[in-house]
Order: sequence, then structure tokens, then C-alpha cells
Amino acid sequence: MRKTRSSGKSGFPGSRRFAAALVISTLAGTGLAACDANAGDTPQAQSAKQTADHAEFTWGTCPEPAEGASRNPRLTCGTLKVPMDYRDPGGTKIDVAVSRLATAKPGKRRGVLLLNPGGPAVGGLDMPATMAPTLPKSVLDSYDLIGFDPRGVEHSTPQSCGLKDPSVFGLFPYPAADGSITKNVAFAKAHAETCADTAGDNLQYFTTANTARDMDRIRQALGERKISYWGQSYGTYLGAVYRSLFQDRTDRMILEGNIDPTKVWADEVADKWGKGMADRFPDAAAVAAAQDDTLGLGNSVKQVTQSYLTLAERLDRKPVPVPGMPLSLDGPLLRTITYGMLLRNETLPPLVGFWKAAADLADGSATDADNAVLQQILADTPPAPGVPADNQATMFLALLCGDAEWPHDTDGYATRTAADRKAWPLTAGMPANIWACAYWKKPAEQPVTVTGEGPRNTLILQNRRDNATPWEGGIGLHKALGDSSAFVGVDNGGHYVYNDGSACADKATVDFLTTGHLPGKDVYCTDVNRKG
Repeated sequence: MRKTRSSGKSGFPGSRRFAAALVISTLAGTGLAACDANAGDTPQAQSAKQTADHAEFTWGTCPEPAEGASRNPRLTCGTLKVPMDYRDPGGTKIDVAVSRLATAKPGKRRGVLLLNPGGPAVGGLDMPATMAPTLPKSVLDSYDLIGFDPRGVEHSTPQSCGLKDPSVFGLFPYPAADGSITKNVAFAKAHAETCADTAGDNLQYFTTANTARDMDRIRQALGERKISYWGQSYGTYLGAVYRSLFQDRTDRMILEGNIDPTKVWADEVADKWGKGMADRFPDAAAVAAAQDDTLGLGNSVKQVTQSYLTLAERLDRKPVPVPGMPLSLDGPLLRTITYGMLLRNETLPPLVGFWKAAADLADGSATDADNAVLQQILADTPPAPGVPADNQATMFLALLCGDAEWPHDTDGYATRTAADRKAWPLTAGMPANIWACAYWKKPAEQPVTVTGEGPRNTLILQNRRDNATPWEGGIGLHKALGDSSAFVGVDNGGHYVYNDGSACADKATVDFLTTGHLPGKDVYCTDVNRKG
């Protein structure tokens, strides 16, 4: 795993926390009387902005990282107070934690480049430090790199539902081995009720639209007329929302691994996840097939795929305890780890090693070497000090369910799950299944309409075989933004485009950040030198 593109919070990129951290990147109601979904400057917002204009950061020491994680000593942090509810700017305030990696060349500084790693619900304080080693001097001289924990996440007034299973993985609604969703319905209802009882009505304000409004408060506190932005995965939707709300305050925007803003969120999950896995899985299966002599999973993509499906179904019926760990390996966990490790090309070799170890465990023939692989990949990592264990899972639900209303018909979910299970066996019907959002309180506002209005200032980066945010999501975002965006597609697999083997895509990215030049027409890069 290239630590330059990771949060540094997982000991290994296949860990359960890692697998869940980016999962929704594959993966409202009535309008607000005082805060229109598409208005960045309502009277209340203008009044609040006058107060926010006087705020500025006092840069100092960053919060203590999670155990085992390191932090760049050049990174400084500060905290900004923002309204919990932008309809009531004088009411309850929450904290937003912000970080800065200042340019070493203040005289060449163009402005700030705000960064978001996606998730949703992944903290971003360390993103400036993890991105900096991948960027050329021309970019580092031009921008202060700015990270932040989105509202409700980690050090930004972290939210908690008090979920018994604190992992995002525990929320995934994989059907029973026979395809039944009865238990999923019960779990979805229980999760929604737990959040309503524990977090209460306040959770309705922790949405993408309000996070975008927080971003503009960050801009004001930094003293910037405009901000540039780089969002990955879920961060592409956040960026598109910010751009739509604050067109005149957006400078240069890069959106990498993209969400279709017209399908948030039920359709994004149900329509894209299965196909994304089907497009990406053959890359890993080919790696396994080339090692058939040692792995024994098959000597072709077709054979390896069938071995994997057979193993997953077997673990659905009979989970197997993992030696030395307080958990069992079942079908859902196998699929989730696979999803997470498909995100990067360099984790394909250890992924296929994990498949072998899992198969041996199911056969009762696991060796010490197999057990070491399983323990390394399945090892969890603690949250940062002061952050509730279920913080990411809580905010995952808050955003997934609070941005837009989901269908409520149980029978409809059962029908769609059965069809999805048949169409995309690698995901076993999970993406179309019922989530807690079916029982969530109606969202506080309608989703922001993403449009192509405004200047031509957005670069869309999209891999052809991205299992988290498939190709179709990038096409959908490009269509929504229209002529205001340029599209760079890459013949590569995985979730990351920049610094992942395509000089063509890297050049387009750096040229845009340093000169403002966007390609005049869509570009498709075929020069990939795949890492791993």
C-alpha cells in the first residue's frame, strides 16, 4: 500500500477498517423554508457569513493520532466554530478541525488547495501530508494544502449512535445464504431506531450540503476569495455540491473516482456497486490464475471467479473461526475484504493470497503461513483518541440516509435484492438490499441540484475499472457538469487515478493545478504502467 495515498490509520490496506473506509464511495425530502438547497447565500447564511468573516485560524498542534499512526511534524491544525443548523446561525455551534501544510515558497503561493479523501465519514486532517509526497514542486510551491475532518467525523464534534457493532462493515446488508432479507429488515430498523434514540434530531444536520457550507466557512477563515479543491470518491460529490452552492468561490477543482450526483444515494449503491465489482474482479482473478501452481484457485479468470463464488457461498452457510482472533470468517467478511483490496493495484497480490488462506481455513487445512496472512489482513485498528468507536459507522448512516430520502417498501427491496443477486453474483444482492435509511427520519432538505453553471474549472479523473465508483459515475458527473468540466478517463483498475501509473493523467492533473489549463476535449489515457 502506498502510504502517500492512505490515511495511515490501517496497519494493512486489507484490514476491516480499511475495507469499510471507502466502501460507499461506490456507495432530501422537503425544502427548508429558510435555507434553499441550491442557495449558498440565503439571508440567514449572509448574516452568518458576516460573523464568520471575522473568524481566523490559530494554527497549532494537531490532535493525537490513532495508536500506531504517524503525523508529519510540519502539519499544523486549528478549529473553526460553525452553526450546527445553518437555518439558525446564531444557535448551537459545532467544531470543524482543519489542518494546513503551508507552501515552502510563500512568494509563489497561488492560494489554498482543500482536500477530502472521501468515505463518506473518513477524517481528512492527515491528507495534506499523505498527498504532498505525490505532488511536484510546482504544485507544492503554489498551494497551501488544507485538510479537514468533515462535520461529525473524528475531531469535528464526533457523532455516535452507540452501535453495538462499531464497524461500517456491520451495516452492510448481505442477504442470508438462501437469499432471504428477513434479518436485514430487522437490523435496518434496529440501526435506525438506535440512532434516533441516541443521537436524536441533531444528526439530521450532518449532511453533505452542510459540510459544503462548512467548507465555505473554512475559506472565509483562511481569508481566501476562492478555494481550489481536490476530492476523492465521496469527496467528488461533496465538491460538486460545493461548486453548485458557491460557484463564484470555486477556483480549480479536481474530482477523482466519481459519484453520479443524480443518483444519490439509493440508486448509486443499487445501480453501480454490482457492476463495478464485475468490471474490476477479473484484474485480481488474472493475478491468481498466473499463480495457480501455488494458490490452486484455477488457471483462468473464469475458474478463479468460480472458486471465489463457491468459497463465498460456503462461508455463507458455515462461517469458520479465525485462529487467534475473536471473529469468524463468513461470506460477507470475505466479500468486504475483497472489495477493499480491489481499490488498489498493489494490493491484488496479497488479496489472492488471502483467498488461498481463506480457502484453506474453510477446508480445515490452514497452515501457520495461512493464519499469519489472515491475522494480518483481518487485524483491526483503534480509532483516534477521543473518537467514539462507532463514529465512522454513525456518520456513514447520517450522510447516506440524511442526504436524500430512500424507498420505504420492504417488498420492493426483496424483489430488487433477488434480481441483483442473480445479475451480479459477486456482491450477492447486498447493494440492492434494505439499509437503515428505509426507516430514517425524512431528510431536512432536498438534495442539492448539481449543474454545469459557472466557469469551466473542473477536472474529472476516472478509471475504467473502478469497483468503488464505477466508470458510469464519472460519465454521469461529467454530464451533470457539462461544458464546465473536462474528463480524463484511464484504462486502469482501482479507485485512484493520479499517481497510479498513467503519465497522461498525471500531466493533465498537474498542468491544470499549475496553469489552469483543461483539455479541450475528453481524454482517454492508455499508457498505464500498473503498480503492484
